[in-house]
Amino acid sequence: MKRRDFMKSTGLGLVAASAVAAPAIAQSAPEIKWRLTSSFPKSLDTIYGGAETFAKAVSEATDGKFQIQVFAAGEIVPGLQALDAAQNGTVEMTHTSPYYYVGKDPTFAFGTVVPFGLNARQQNSWFYHGGGLPLLNEFFAKYNVISMPAGNTGTQMGGWFRKEIKTVDDLKGLKMRIAGLGGTVLQRMGAVPQQIAGGDIYPALEKGTIDAAEWVGPYDDEKLGFNKVAPYYYAPGWWEGNAALHMMINQAKWNELPKSYKAILTQAAAMVNGDMQAKYDHGNPAAIIRLLQNGAQLRAFSPEIMEACYKAATEMYAEFSAKSADFKKVHDHYMAFRGEQYLWWQIAEYNYDSFMIRQRSRG
Repeated sequence: MKRRDFMKSTGLGLVAASAVAAPAIAQSAPEIKWRLTSSFPKSLDTIYGGAETFAKAVSEATDGKFQIQVFAAGEIVPGLQALDAAQNGTVEMTHTSPYYYVGKDPTFAFGTVVPFGLNARQQNSWFYHGGGLPLLNEFFAKYNVISMPAGNTGTQMGGWFRKEIKTVDDLKGLKMRIAGLGGTVLQRMGAVPQQIAGGDIYPALEKGTIDAAEWVGPYDDEKLGFNKVAPYYYAPGWWEGNAALHMMINQAKWNELPKSYKAILTQAAAMVNGDMQAKYDHGNPAAIIRLLQNGAQLRAFSPEIMEACYKAATEMYAEFSAKSADFKKVHDHYMAFRGEQYLWWQIAEYNYDSFMIRQRSRG
């Protein structure tokens, strides 16, 4: 795929079409080699593969002059230290989920998702048109990185459990691998959240070190084999109405790039952002059927659990906002946007989807 073809095929060349014209590239196209560390293992072709797709697109759009070498989690640094590596310049950039770093500051969660937050389309609207991304990059600058969305999983599943979870009391003492602020909410319900990288979840679940684990959804979960060690598969992942990934780039390295290369990186990330969601939407339906055929037992969280967790999440947000000006600034902006989005969603999107689901159930 050539440079001009790439820009046309993505449908995202609005900025880059003028900024990356062939004469400009020819006049100022330095040869650059970067390293990108992913937070994910190579076995997850969709989520890890997003970084490979990104690197290939950048190379093709620059006629091979901008090369980005992708490293899986653990090859340079562990997956949960990817931000640190980009921040301190060990690598030029990372492909990661910002909510992995809520231990540094809970504000990071808004870069991925927060419990009972936006769905994937709404999240992208907030990033690109609702003012969310500039607001986040103002915060990320404190960590010496600039960020751009680069992938989304859509609404995730609620995870795999060794035993059924019917009431709030069943959450007490439950050791669960869960990322982001969802773990903080569950902790308030008596659970014991664990932050474990993707490649380490299966052995922890198999050995009984943890009682439950969430990752993404059927396509990835089948690859990781969770159904072999925990039979109950719960929905929905109320802590992940979407899950956005980002390319987080060392600020100094970003500043060194010519404008044309900045435009190419931005458009390549946007292409990956849409492509990853499409891949999951394609792969999940067949995967959930296979999982159920192989013995997975599908369950829904009870209304009692959903309502209790929603209340706990709301209380958590109020407490974080009282302690952190950064969190409050992003939270208030995000929640105002959420309110407007769901006002619209219930009018058209929800009504249409509900009708179509009923038609499917009728055959």
